[in-house]
Amino acid sequence: MITGLDHVVVVLNDIEAGTAAYELLLGRAPSWRSRGEGSQTVLFTLDNMSLELMAPSGESATARRIRDVIKLWGEGLASICFLTSDIARMHRRLERVALKPDPVAEVESHDLVSGKTLHWKRTRATDLTRGVRMFFIELAEQRPRSPATTDSPILGLDHVVVSTEDPERVAALYGARLGLDLALDRSHQDWGRLMFFRCGDLVVEMVCRPVAGGDQQNDKLWGLSWRVADIEATRARLVAAGIGVTEVRIGRKPGTRVMSLRDGTCGIQTIVLERTPRPDI
Repeated sequence: MITGLDHVVVVLNDIEAGTAAYELLLGRAPSWRSRGEGSQTVLFTLDNMSLELMAPSGESATARRIRDVIKLWGEGLASICFLTSDIARMHRRLERVALKPDPVAEVESHDLVSGKTLHWKRTRATDLTRGVRMFFIELAEQRPRSPATTDSPILGLDHVVVSTEDPERVAALYGARLGLDLALDRSHQDWGRLMFFRCGDLVVEMVCRPVAGGDQQNDKLWGLSWRVADIEATRARLVAAGIGVTEVRIGRKPGTRVMSLRDGTCGIQTIVLERTPRPDI
């Protein structure tokens, strides 16, 4: 039903500042720029998903709603959008599992640079999503890719992280209701409980680190892990650009090396990950 992650949405006040930050971080140019009623958006499309930056524009109801979201939750990750090959079937499933989807809408977007138009069908789950805004999209055509501007660009997303205080209910939502495959469920005294749900060729990761007074009802989109071919080259590029990064270290997932970014991410918790080649047997 869900074939992958189509995109994640980042809301911010200044679209140009956000675009410049992610051009630098990703080592890629935007693939799409558009303006709608009350919003302006910029897309970066990578190997396995897109990153959508969205900022308010003007004084319409939509612009006020975006500003209210930023005022309440701050800039950062705002929603997750799953890809499906059959939106009608997806809609029926969402209805059956009580997620109360909006009616399917046909949407189009015009690129301000090329003048081209993209079309897609979309619905949104409105209930029982534990505070995470979820959309479901069927694309009519593939988006153009973001061209690399460096020899060490980000290739794609490895995982998106959701923070939760109720792992059992979140497992029921993403596994039983949405139908994602639970690939890993592990607890560690230093990390808390981790659950990995496969979504196409990336992972939706649930992290549970219970704290006193935590929100048991609502989860939060928390962070992103970007995939690269050469983490040392990417680190050198980011350091030269003035972005604060940690030293490269062995990742929690076997066969990976990672580094954390301290800034340059519009406030989003971010790591960069390299999958180390497996030795020939």
